[in-house]
Amino acid sequence: MKFSAAAALLVAAVTDAHYTFPSVGTTADWAVVRQTKNYQSNGPVTDVQSADIRCYQMKNTAGIMNVTAGQPVSYNAKASISHPGPMSFYIAKVPAGESVATWEPGTAKVWSKIYQDMPNIAAGGMSWPTQGAKSVSVTLPRCLANGEYLLRAEHIGLHSAGSAGGAQFYISCAQISVSGGSGTFAPKSQVSFPGAYSATDPGIMINIYYPIPKSYTPPGPAVESC
Repeated sequence: MKFSAAAALLVAAVTDAHYTFPSVGTTADWAVVRQTKNYQSNGPVTDVQSADIRCYQMKNTAGIMNVTAGQPVSYNAKASISHPGPMSFYIAKVPAGESVATWEPGTAKVWSKIYQDMPNIAAGGMSWPTQGAKSVSVTLPRCLANGEYLLRAEHIGLHSAGSAGGAQFYISCAQISVSGGSGTFAPKSQVSFPGAYSATDPGIMINIYYPIPKSYTPPGPAVESC
């Protein structure tokens, strides 16, 4: 069997294996995560210019999870991250006087990337550390200011990303309240959603099967640190 045919079979096998990110830590599904439009279908966002690329939300939730700066938070996938591709986390601080339960960031440049994984690239192909995972842990920067935030989880399925619009985005936003931070977080680059990505960014439009890429450039800004 030629490699291209094998790749086609692989893509077909994983086409229906979609997923959601409905919970954080030990919380119930959608208790502190804004319920996404794909909560029943598990279908992805494919248009990076759509407002759905922000939080993919259908409705807000009243729940807020208390977390500590500098500590890990587990974001849970249901059923698992079954597609190959990168995982990232972004955070956006709620303005003073507003509540994370009702705040909408719109297209303001308020999102900072705090986590990005990278693939292992070998002769046999690209492998991703989160593929197959049911939970991914992200450590909140210890220098965050205390207050309420949206924590945005994003996984990009690259199994059919060889043309514009082929990448699949699995997204949700958790409502958290951070304490114990030093308040010195000073991000160098903040982005908006939509606005952060283009459909033809090299980390979004890419054939990961053949020829096997020699490197990978994730979309969006660099990871911020303290």
